[in-house]
Amino acid sequence: MNTLAPHTSVDDLPARAFKRRLIEVCSLVLMVAVIGAGVYALAFRAELDQAAARARADLALSTDRLRSGLGRYRELSVFIAEHPTVLSLVLQSDASDNTMSQMHTSAALLLQSMADKTGSQSLMLVSKSGLVLASSEGGELPHGARAAFDRAMNGALGVAHFVDVDGARRFVYAAPVFKPGGAAHGAVLVSVDMESIEWGWPADPFAVYFTDTADVIFVSNRTELILAGGSAGALPVTRKRVISGHDIWSMEAGPYIPASVLHIRQPLPVVDMTGELLYDLAPVRSIAGLQAGLVAAIALAFGAFLVLATERRRTLSEANARLEARVATRTADLEIANRDLMREVSEREEAEARLRRAQADLVQAGKLSALGEMSAGISHELNQPLMAIRSFSENAQLFLERGNTSKAGENLGRIAELSRRMGRIIKNLRSFARQENEAISDVDLSAVVDAALEMTTGKTSGAGVTVDWVPERRAWVRGGDVRLQQVVMNLVSNAVDAMSDSDVRRITIAITPSNQPSDPVRLRISDTGPGILEPEKMFEPFYTTKEVGAAQGMGLGLSISYGLIQSFGGSIRGSNADAGGASFVIELPPAKSRNAAEETLL
Repeated sequence: MNTLAPHTSVDDLPARAFKRRLIEVCSLVLMVAVIGAGVYALAFRAELDQAAARARADLALSTDRLRSGLGRYRELSVFIAEHPTVLSLVLQSDASDNTMSQMHTSAALLLQSMADKTGSQSLMLVSKSGLVLASSEGGELPHGARAAFDRAMNGALGVAHFVDVDGARRFVYAAPVFKPGGAAHGAVLVSVDMESIEWGWPADPFAVYFTDTADVIFVSNRTELILAGGSAGALPVTRKRVISGHDIWSMEAGPYIPASVLHIRQPLPVVDMTGELLYDLAPVRSIAGLQAGLVAAIALAFGAFLVLATERRRTLSEANARLEARVATRTADLEIANRDLMREVSEREEAEARLRRAQADLVQAGKLSALGEMSAGISHELNQPLMAIRSFSENAQLFLERGNTSKAGENLGRIAELSRRMGRIIKNLRSFARQENEAISDVDLSAVVDAALEMTTGKTSGAGVTVDWVPERRAWVRGGDVRLQQVVMNLVSNAVDAMSDSDVRRITIAITPSNQPSDPVRLRISDTGPGILEPEKMFEPFYTTKEVGAAQGMGLGLSISYGLIQSFGGSIRGSNADAGGASFVIELPPAKSRNAAEETLL
């Protein structure tokens, strides 16, 4: 069945196929894009969860690093607050001036020594009234440390952070100095420069910072983020999103801060800050993109295979449909050609039948024409025996009247022999004149020649022609008895006609039997006439060398003879003999069984 559209032309097929393939390719690309996007989203969320876990662990390490860095200063403040020199200076504020001066000097030396040993920015001993009793670097109680001092006066460890007039970031621990069995009478303030804390941190691949209650970044491993936020200005965040419960920020904070980060928070109540981490999402996106690309490549390869398989199947289907259409068309053409061929075969068979009928009619006409030519000779051949029979019968009657029965019997015997001769002649004429419908069989070629010569005796004797003929007993061939007689009679009759003006009129007939089973039997008929004028045309229809109006044939004898010999599987050829005259040779297939039987008898 043809699957092509009935109104689709051949020129439209490439354009339609290209459009179909383009749609399939676009659909495949869209499908692969959707699959890749879906895999990317799933992989990104999974990697985001893992990245969040790693980021929390990293932030925990960073907060521990900050707590441990500040913790020693916390312990230092508590240790100094319990030192006897500090405690004596705070409790003996009513001592003499000389004693107080010595105590101030001792406390200042102690604080200076501890500041040098611990790397603190400054250590300061402040009285209950806020008066600085001793300091490692002198000066008054910083305004930013007031909150930590007030908390220490309430009996708790105070903490505070601020930016001093020099722009340095300070973190302060305030440890209360208790009167034995009583309330706090002063406080030891340990001030730390945050740069010294940040200096010892390792170079982390992620940005970590710590903000205060005002959302100002006070501590960070990225200098470009320090003191950002709060009143100083918002962080350089261009977009905030929440994906799977995670904060995703898009930032423009310089070359050392990633453009897309995962934001993690962790409160630090001990230092009154909040730890935050910005985790670079580039590896997350890279892994998710790699997984999505791998799945997309697999999907693309599989889809391309399906598209190619579908296209190949469609191509095969279309090719099969075109082939079936061509086969159907070719079959229809073959059926038409077959019908035409059958009609031609029928017409050819009818023509061959007509040709055979015409040939048979020509053969019969040739035989009747030969009989017509031989009518005078045949009449003579029959008239002579009749006259002899009449004479012998009259003589026999006389001999009987005389009582000479022996002579009468001899005459009657001669009459019987003449009657048999006349019967044989009439039988040959009757057989020759009828239509022969018998198939090819074994024929005695010598008997055929004898019969033909007997029927042409009148013509040959009337023309004064001598016939040299010796029968050959081993001369059985395949053919037709009557048709072979017609050929021999035609050749003998032509020879007699050709020698009408010759001084020597002789016909020589000889048979050459076959020596091998594959050799043909040859019959040669030669004359002493003028020969053949145009040997190459002798077997053509209507070719004759006789004079016009001679009433001796139409030039069909040799053509009919040629066809008859060919029908027996033999051949006939004619040529001019070296000694003069024409010579015809007939070759016929031998009758093997008859020839072998005769050789056995001999």
